Amino acid sequence: MKISEKSMKSSLTKNLEENRFKMVKERHHKTFEDALEKGRMDEKLIEFCKYIASTKNYFTSSCCSGRIILLRIEGNERDKRNCHFHKKWHDVVPFGELWNGIIEGTKGKIWFKLEPFILHIGCKNLEYAKKILEVMKLSGVKRGGIIVAKEGKYIVEFMGTQEISFLVKDNDKLLIDKAYIEDTLKEANRKMKINEEMLIRLEGEARKKLK
Repeated sequence: MKISEKSMKSSLTKNLEENRFKMVKERHHKTFEDALEKGRMDEKLIEFCKYIASTKNYFTSSCCSGRIILLRIEGNERDKRNCHFHKKWHDVVPFGELWNGIIEGTKGKIWFKLEPFILHIGCKNLEYAKKILEVMKLSGVKRGGIIVAKEGKYIVEFMGTQEISFLVKDNDKLLIDKAYIEDTLKEANRKMKINEEMLIRLEGEARKKLK
């Protein structure tokens, strides 16, 4: 029985897709293992990323569980080389720690930021990407979508919605008072807890749906 040209092309495309995905998944897995060994992994995402790495059809790329930061910017903020983490926390923050970080002598501008979780999950094809979007919907995550769509490499991005950002200090000049910062931190800590609850739901749905 002759194999049609269309069938041969389909088989070739599938093989290329499989090979590319295996190569990309292996590369990201090595990056994950290296970050884990060097203590660079976000602790709240270690078990989640380990699970995704153990699946046949998915891998994790860049990720963050959410954080409260004091960001120092010297010069043009569009140039990332001018942006530095002055202080960073991946959990709720005691006010004393935050305040001490703010009043330290610094150059440039200091921004207070609450950033939500962000997670990139790679998958082999559109079919598996759609399953990730289903996970997003079931877990209640409102922001997300496919950001890379290539044969053998689809990347889906999830992102939380808990955010705060404002300028705190310009060189050594405080721009807001201590009471305002303290009240804002209470709100940021509350949002951090919501962020973590959402991430827990997301992981739960992923473990049920992604294999």
